[in-house]
Amino acid sequence: MFSLKNYQQRAVNALSAFLTRCQGGTAVADAFRETLAIQEVQDAEKWIYRDHGFDQVPYVCIRIPTGGGKTILGSHAVDVAARQYQQTDYPIALWLVPTNTIRLQTVEALKTPGHPYRAHLDKAFKHQVLVLDIDEVTQIRPQDIGGKAIVIVSTLANLRVNDTSGRKVYAYHENFEPHFAKIPPNHPGLARCERVGKSDIQENGLSASEIGKVKYSFANLLALYGPIVIVDEAHNA
Repeated sequence: MFSLKNYQQRAVNALSAFLTRCQGGTAVADAFRETLAIQEVQDAEKWIYRDHGFDQVPYVCIRIPTGGGKTILGSHAVDVAARQYQQTDYPIALWLVPTNTIRLQTVEALKTPGHPYRAHLDKAFKHQVLVLDIDEVTQIRPQDIGGKAIVIVSTLANLRVNDTSGRKVYAYHENFEPHFAKIPPNHPGLARCERVGKSDIQENGLSASEIGKVKYSFANLLALYGPIVIVDEAHNA
């Protein structure tokens, strides 16, 4: 089994301490400052937490030197965030990378049994792990959610759109209908969901009666369940 180097383990420990404080009710900015103090970061009191619009949803960057094994920490971050913050046995994680080349490499690594990226996920989630490329998301079944740790790998470009009709992440797809069929009308995630618009009707051949209803899309599936988001090479994002 692959073991983290000391500096990598310290980074994981710091992430765990931060998220544990956030889950326990500490304001995110306070949790950030307290975690810096634990690490004895120089001039920690001068560091300012920037929420970038996420309010009290934790948003943090792990700083590792070039060549220091940043990507392996992504697998550990999924584990830590699931346990310490979401308090779930089987999370959904959206793993974002900067390029298609890195996307394909990451998908292959995460799907390969025994690879360090996959090995930790298998250990953490009792081998109940589903890794998908962004083009494979229609394979997710309702019973997979809550029954497996689901990791979807995508590029940032797939999400950076203004007109969401016709883009796979945001597009209506009938395969997602079973995921929405039993969602109660008071589910808090519904307020975050995109609704069917005129452009969706033109794109998917829906009837006008569908306008205003929740769109059966992968993006809306994420909105319902609140995924862990891992951004690889975040300093370039």
